[in-house]
Amino acid sequence: MVSLKEIAKKVGVAPSTVSFVLNGKDKEMRISGDLARRIKAVAKKEGYRPNQVAISLRTGKSKIIGLVVDMISGSFFASLARIIEKEMEHHGYKVIYCSTGNDLQKGEDLIHMLYQHQVDGFLIIPTEGMEKDINMLMNKKKPLVLMDSYFPGTKAPYVLVNNYDGVSKGVSHFIKKGYSKIGFVCNDLKLIQMQDRKKAYIDTVKSVVGKTSKNLLLTAPFNDSKEDTVQQIRSFLQTKKPQAVMFAANYLGVCGLEAIKSLGLKIPDDVAVICFDDHELFTLYTPEITVIRQPVEEIAQTAVAILIDQMGSEKKIKEKQLLLKGKMIERMSV
Repeated sequence: MVSLKEIAKKVGVAPSTVSFVLNGKDKEMRISGDLARRIKAVAKKEGYRPNQVAISLRTGKSKIIGLVVDMISGSFFASLARIIEKEMEHHGYKVIYCSTGNDLQKGEDLIHMLYQHQVDGFLIIPTEGMEKDINMLMNKKKPLVLMDSYFPGTKAPYVLVNNYDGVSKGVSHFIKKGYSKIGFVCNDLKLIQMQDRKKAYIDTVKSVVGKTSKNLLLTAPFNDSKEDTVQQIRSFLQTKKPQAVMFAANYLGVCGLEAIKSLGLKIPDDVAVICFDDHELFTLYTPEITVIRQPVEEIAQTAVAILIDQMGSEKKIKEKQLLLKGKMIERMSV
C-alpha cells in the first residue's frame, strides 16, 4: 500500500501537508484548493487507503460499530441491518455484523470480542440473560442502544415497537369482525417483547370477551425445528378449533400457514389470521395476510440517531427509551 511519504514525494510537499489534506484539515491549515485537489488526485490514483489501526490509536476512535442481532437471516433483522449500515455510512462508520442465534454464551463472546476490538459503539438485539454484559458496557461508558427488546432492570437506551399495543390492535380487530373464539400462538422466550405480546392478548380478550382464553393460547418452544412447530400448530388448530388466530411473530405465521394448508382449512372462511410483523410470503399467499407491521426503518434510524448522539460531544437527544407504534396492514385474511 502506498504511504503518505510516497504521496508527498510525488506531489513535492511535506508528509504533514498530505496528512492534513487527507484528514479533511486542508482549510483549517490554509492549504490552497489547487494543492489539496492535486494531493487527493494522486492519493486516489495510487490507491491510498488510510491505516485504520493507526487512526484508531491516534484519535481513540475506530469508526466501527458492532451490530449484534438474533438471526441475521430473519426478514426483520435483515431489513434492520441493511438500514443501519446505510445510516451509519452517512456518519462515516462501518458496521460489523454478528448473530447470536439466541444463544447467551455466544452473545457474551461476541460482545466481548467487539469490545476488545474497540468498536466505538454497539447496537444490540439482546438475548435472554444478557443483562450482565449490557451493564458491563454501560459501566465502561460504551455507547449502546438496544433494539427489539430491553431489560426493565437496566437504564440502557432502547428502541422497539410497542408490542402490547400492536397485539391489542390485532385482537381487537378480530373482535370487531365478530370473532369470539380467538387463538394466540407465541414462543417461550422470556424477553420483554414476547411477554408484552402474550399479556396484550390475554388482557384484550378478557376485557371484551370476559375470559382469558388460556386454553386458546399455544406456546411453541423457540428452539424447536420448523417441522415440530408446524405440527404443534396443526394439533392446536385441530383440537381447539379457534375461529381466528393471531401469530406473535412472522416465523410463527409462516409455520401457521403451512399447518392451515396441511389441514385443508380455508382463510378466512374456516380460520381468520393476523400476524405480528410482516413477511414477504404474506403478500404472495392467497389470500394475503393481515399484519401488524413493525416500523423497521424508524427503529433503525432512531437507534442510529441515539447511538451517534452518545458518541458525540453535544448531547441533543433527551428521550432515549422509545416505544414506536406498529401499523395494521389490512388484507384479506380476516
